[in-house]
Amino acid sequence: MEFTVGQIAEVLQGTVEGDASQPVNRLAKIEEAQAGSLSFLSNLKYEPHLYTTQATVVIVSRTLELKRPVTAALIRVDDPYTSFTALLEFYQQASRTGKRGVEEPAFMAASARIGANHYRGAFSYIGENCEIGEGVVIFPHVFIGDRVKIGDGTILYAGAKIYAETVIGQRCVIHAGAVIGSDGFGFAPQPDGSYRTIPQIGNVVLEDNVSIGANATVDCATLGSTIIREGAKIDNLVQLAHNVEVGRHTVIASQTGVSGSTKIGDFCVLAGQVGMAGHLTLANRTTVTAQSGVGKSIKHEGVLLQGSPAFALRDSLRSNAIFRHLPELDRRLRLLEQQAQPPEKR
Repeated sequence: MEFTVGQIAEVLQGTVEGDASQPVNRLAKIEEAQAGSLSFLSNLKYEPHLYTTQATVVIVSRTLELKRPVTAALIRVDDPYTSFTALLEFYQQASRTGKRGVEEPAFMAASARIGANHYRGAFSYIGENCEIGEGVVIFPHVFIGDRVKIGDGTILYAGAKIYAETVIGQRCVIHAGAVIGSDGFGFAPQPDGSYRTIPQIGNVVLEDNVSIGANATVDCATLGSTIIREGAKIDNLVQLAHNVEVGRHTVIASQTGVSGSTKIGDFCVLAGQVGMAGHLTLANRTTVTAQSGVGKSIKHEGVLLQGSPAFALRDSLRSNAIFRHLPELDRRLRLLEQQAQPPEKR
């Protein structure tokens, strides 16, 4: 795909300095870019590359003051990082979702309905009474169970599995191998020590602009719904158990596990390998650092947690500092105890 500098500036609502008619056909890092490339400068640590880059055009801040002349055209915007992200989204949408039509063999039940401009890859399956919007992209080997609803512009990558009754909003992305709506881990212990399966008859609801990573799993609710709210981003290999609620624009990194009925607030961050016990509540804007274990609810907004069990970051850092000195502290304590004893007992 090829665009002119001026067309890109129009998409980003930016201002061009230089030749707006030059063609651009690729995106690249500023230090690696060649002719025909577009790059961006957000971190001023990379500013020296601005004066040597071979890029055709660079996205920069409106407030950046040049120290030397540049050969690249500039597109000035309010926030280069956000603008470049928007451009990546535009490029991805154009390059990955250009397919339209149906590849055979593919199955769609006669009672299912799908909107215009969609794509169904080979060996995809759509069950009874599904309602699928316009411009939906369904890659090969995707399974969509009965009575599933999917909003406009959503993308389901190869091998994603969507269980019956799931509701997926507009412009969601479900990556390869993700499983949405599998049974929650519900088993009732019996007097003889065995376990009886508790039927999981709820569903999963993904609101608009949710992203689910590759091989992530989101369990259906026992009753009601497991809910991932608008704009939440779930990384690869994340497990969300039954009746979990994830707030708006919350991000959850890889290998995190969230136990049943836990409610995570808006704008939270769960780093990699976080473990959360069940029936907890995390207040809005809570951040949990990597490999932390959360065993109690967090009621105040903006708390930064670390450790296992996790507690306030500042207290955790102080405790770790003391922990590193424990052998020396133990030696000094024993020495003081010896000195405190009467001479005849030493």
